Amino acid sequence: MSKSLSTSFDNFYEKIKEILEGARNKVYRTANMEMLQAYWNVGREIVEEEQKGKDRAEYGEYLIKNLSAKLTQAFAKGFTKSNLNYMKQFYQTFEKVHACVENYPGHIIACW
Repeated sequence: MSKSLSTSFDNFYEKIKEILEGARNKVYRTANMEMLQAYWNVGREIVEEEQKGKDRAEYGEYLIKNLSAKLTQAFAKGFTKSNLNYMKQFYQTFEKVHACVENYPGHIIACW
């Protein structure tokens, strides 16, 4: 094969590779954003169920313990009591703020 064909093919390959890598990165960002929103919503649901307008610590402990067990049974991992408390804290931290994620400074990719 001539050098010009090899160079031409290499350029072609790099273009294809860039297309696929770009798509893969977009999928990762989208999936991460969806999970971020899901965890925020899980935290919101926990807070709303726990509080119901009152401080109900005993019920909160029961809720987290049992929710962790059921979600772990359904989804295998990622829903320990600690993680559910982190989701709750995440919601409480950003409860009144719409969160925006930037893929690099000044380029917002998602808000909710």
